Amino acid sequence: MPITLRETMPLAEVLREMDLAFIAAGDHSITVEEAVKFIRHPHFVFLDVRTAEERAHLAFPFARHIPLQELPDRLQELPADKFFITFCFNGARAILAYAFLRTQGFDEVKALEGRVQELADALSPGRLKF
Repeated sequence: MPITLRETMPLAEVLREMDLAFIAAGDHSITVEEAVKFIRHPHFVFLDVRTAEERAHLAFPFARHIPLQELPDRLQELPADKFFITFCFNGARAILAYAFLRTQGFDEVKALEGRVQELADALSPGRLKF
């Protein structure tokens, strides 16, 4: 039986959710320290929304790569029953991907806080802790 998403939500509704209390609570984001704990967890998908050129310089083999500009056309590639952690170079596109996924019925989504270099640093030998 295919998993179905809830009805889509207008972007205006997603933006209304994102008031000061929401932002302060961090309900839209996850820290690198928290996120790396889920790299091997089967319920979590790291979604790299950087461009192909950016990915060519620094790839994360555990992540699903769909550039932000391709996300609307490739949405069907994402399993509806997973928790998504979006990330990009500096976090801006990750937030856009978060908002877009929320408008498309994905409830389990967080954007990685910070820069992609912080994720790379956290994964360097001797630092990675699961």
